[in-house]
Amino acid sequence: MTASYGDRHQFHPTLLREYDLRGIMGETLFAADAYHLGRAFATRMRKTGGDSICVGRDGRLSSPELCQALIAGLTDGNCRVADIGCGPTPMLYYAAKTRRAAGGIMVTGSHNPPDHNGFKIVFGGRPFFGDEIQELGRLAAAGDYAAGPGRVTPLSVADEYCRRLLADYDGVRPLTVVWDVGNGATGDIVKALVACLPGHHEVLYATIDGTFPHHHPDPSVPQNLCDLQARVRASGADLGLAFDGDGDRLGVVDGQGNILWGDQMLVLLAKDLLKELPGATIIADVKASRVFFDEARRMGGNPIMGRTGHSLIKNLMAETKAALAGEMSGHIFFADHYYGFDDALYAAVRLLGIVARLPEGVDLAQWRRCLPVMVNTPEIRIPCPEERKFQIIEKAQARLRAAGATFNDLDGVRVETDDGWWLLRASNTQAMLVGRCEARDNKGLERLKTQLADYLGSLRPASLEL
Repeated sequence: MTASYGDRHQFHPTLLREYDLRGIMGETLFAADAYHLGRAFATRMRKTGGDSICVGRDGRLSSPELCQALIAGLTDGNCRVADIGCGPTPMLYYAAKTRRAAGGIMVTGSHNPPDHNGFKIVFGGRPFFGDEIQELGRLAAAGDYAAGPGRVTPLSVADEYCRRLLADYDGVRPLTVVWDVGNGATGDIVKALVACLPGHHEVLYATIDGTFPHHHPDPSVPQNLCDLQARVRASGADLGLAFDGDGDRLGVVDGQGNILWGDQMLVLLAKDLLKELPGATIIADVKASRVFFDEARRMGGNPIMGRTGHSLIKNLMAETKAALAGEMSGHIFFADHYYGFDDALYAAVRLLGIVARLPEGVDLAQWRRCLPVMVNTPEIRIPCPEERKFQIIEKAQARLRAAGATFNDLDGVRVETDDGWWLLRASNTQAMLVGRCEARDNKGLERLKTQLADYLGSLRPASLEL
């Protein structure tokens, strides 16, 4: 055992989330947490007879230290560790899936600020979340760990992973594409992909750098796409693609620099998929536009609304046998020809194939303009202390029930009105509340934003201006 980390451990109460572990380095997250996560997860695996695990990390400055401590905990727990090194989270999922490993852990802060980090976990080929994560805390507190000598071996899967991504490209004409890596963990993979794809490709900020010197790698925030939009317009590219810090969120802009949000992307992906799989079930999260659900039904699909969260969506896909799923944030999940996990690089390849098969004279911008017009906000992110955000949602639900309002409480509150709908939910990945509004016209949108602001003002001391 690594004595410096002790024989039992208490995780910070905010570290264990609904579908992963996340914290701030030096405040709520330390190397000792990584070590004891390894010990606890090794114990969990050994209880079911498993001992093989793949481990990877993103490019954050704290990730090597956390990964080293994690591997130490796993090997002290008698596990066989395959270390895939630095790369995107979906490459870790791919390694665990294709090697039939009992588990997989990715050290990543995902789309969060540079001083944040965390862990995403798979177990037995499925997401590991909810009470399973809480159980790791109980195991660590008790210190009742499996023990025995393990071993670690390096595993290089980058070339193999790239070949698998490229295998499903089916475009018929070359494209001009700008890729914005944002100095995230997809950098080396993107460079390998564009060397093999037809057409002309320009890659921005491909060097993996955990300080994120150019802009933050979160394509769901419009200001993070400004450089990509400018370069697409200047170069006359067909489209632009952007990735978050660990490569499981995709951002897209059309040839005119307009953003395609996650639910709009999902309409285009669903249209293509339903040609091959008519009637297929397709999942969108609770933040998605009414347009997606209407269009999916019109095209012959079976749309389902799910809770936001990559593990929750993957679990719902398995339950419903959905062929495709997506979130407003840009997580896209394919289970028709792929493995069902969120892989922004794979989604990018599939999207490029679709755009490269559009009829002559039709581009992505023209397709986007053909969508039914709704007026909506992007995600509205409202800072809120971790210990208060779920309490606020519970108060909102109670108040709406007392008022007899029509709303969906699948994930927070999604309130339907004559104008459209507004949403308020607690983020599971950040100290934030997340809102969104959608209406048929601008006046309706202003009324919905006022309703949302009024609810927030009544539920927290400070008023909110949207």
